[in-house]
Amino acid sequence: MSVVAEQLVKVVEKTERLIELCAALQEENELLKLENQSITNSINISKEKNKELEEKLRVLKLAKSFSETNEKTLDIKQKINEFVREIDKCIVLLKK
Repeated sequence: MSVVAEQLVKVVEKTERLIELCAALQEENELLKLENQSITNSINISKEKNKELEEKLRVLKLAKSFSETNEKTLDIKQKINEFVREIDKCIVLLKK
């Protein structure tokens, strides 16, 4: 074979290898795109879940503050009732 023919064969072989590598890289690129899309979807779902949990936490904190206020109000009412009973007892004793 002539030198030019040998070089042409080598160029054709290298070109075929490059085409195979290109195809493999394109396939890998598609797989990575799918993986990236899947991860992006997972992140978006996690963000939505996080927002929901933050909203639930806010509601629970609000409910807890109301329940604490109600407990304090009940304690105050009980104290007032105790004082009224004591005053009534004193009035009864003064009338005797």
